[in-house]
Amino acid sequence: MNAVRIESRLILLIGPPRSGTTLLMRMLQAHSQVYSRPEPHLFGPLAHLGYYDTVEKAPFDQFQAADAVRALVTDLPHGEQDYLDACRAYVDVLYSRLLDGKGGGRRYFVDKTPANALVLPFLTKLFPRAHYIVLTRHPAAVFSSYASSFFDGDYEAARRFNPILNRYIPPMAALLRERPVPLEHVRYEQLVMQPENEMRRLCRFLSLEFEPAMVEYGTQQLEGQGLGDPLTVNRQQRPVTDSIERWAPELARSSEKLALVREMLDAIDDRDLEAWGTPRPTLWQPLQAAGAAGEDNRIRWNRFLLQRKLLVWLRRDIHQRSHGRWIKRIRDACDILLRG
Repeated sequence: MNAVRIESRLILLIGPPRSGTTLLMRMLQAHSQVYSRPEPHLFGPLAHLGYYDTVEKAPFDQFQAADAVRALVTDLPHGEQDYLDACRAYVDVLYSRLLDGKGGGRRYFVDKTPANALVLPFLTKLFPRAHYIVLTRHPAAVFSSYASSFFDGDYEAARRFNPILNRYIPPMAALLRERPVPLEHVRYEQLVMQPENEMRRLCRFLSLEFEPAMVEYGTQQLEGQGLGDPLTVNRQQRPVTDSIERWAPELARSSEKLALVREMLDAIDDRDLEAWGTPRPTLWQPLQAAGAAGEDNRIRWNRFLLQRKLLVWLRRDIHQRSHGRWIKRIRDACDILLRG
């Protein structure tokens, strides 16, 4: 089998969590020649097998494994290139057969896994001729959505768990500046304001004919949903603009939240913010309008919000609360049963 057969059929959608990657994946997937499924998470584990990086904790000696794989690669006829060929073959078998099987022979497969942005040097070395689409969104909007969706608006807890702005912006900005691979940069704000223009541009990049269904994606039967995917994207018929500056009134009302987001962004290089599409001098302009206009603060309840709040409540201090102890007992019991 040709180990790079999938490369020309692979679209790698690069973006942080809560940046609009689910929306853009749905729009791409509405094209008759594009197939996708929720976040495959293939590349992160591959990048941490030991040759390029290691995991911090594993059910085996990851440091011994890393030493072993590096020694093995040294003995291969073409060294690192042979190792990359082996990694490509793994992805090639899975994605090619997925495309030709459930994908119905469509031309492209979209891998939309936010964590791919954290292994970009490995990914661009592995598939330098794949089609990269890099999606950015105002950093404050990204973090506001992340904290609200997964931490019930607790910004400090969200940062402690995952400081996504400081983890995702620098490597993605480096990719946008250096452009070691073919890529198109899409800004979320432009995508929802001018969806047809943006999708026509992406179709040119992918050598596809534009199809109106890509904008009216809600009319299409689409595949599955990932655990972190917003339900609102699935309910919509087409992109909407009401989330563009939803973050601004929230930060305008809370000096603590604003200070926390400022602190994260102060640690990011000016060049990175400019490459991202939000130069530092323009970063906080939406706050001025938000403070003057005010906002309807009423919570609009729906199944998605209820589900998120329940998960946040269950997860909070779970190791110290009674239901956490019961969940651990149930897990231990399940381990014993499955072991037999």
